[in-house]
Amino acid sequence: MLVVNRFRVPETDAVAFRDEITRAHALLADQKGYVDGGVGRNVDEPDLWVLMTRWGNVGAYRRALSAYDVKLGAVPLLSKAVDEPGAYEDVEPGTDLNIAETRWLG
Repeated sequence: MLVVNRFRVPETDAVAFRDEITRAHALLADQKGYVDGGVGRNVDEPDLWVLMTRWGNVGAYRRALSAYDVKLGAVPLLSKAVDEPGAYEDVEPGTDLNIAETRWLG
């Protein structure tokens, strides 16, 4: 599963935000089920940042958000994200998408 969190950050806060988002990413990357991810800054709108993470499954992501270190060091940053859906299913050939039923959380 892919998680995309976007942030609007004034230029005057960019240096401090870079440190904060980098620390948050490192905390998430230490969690079980983390596959890969990264931090980016938009080339056309430099006040727009992204934290992208990929997880083995939705359960791994949800458990990561419940970890003590993540609650203290990453969740406060994540609460500042642009208010939009950010969790995505991987689209692979032959899979059914957006099934309206309880899913396996891993």
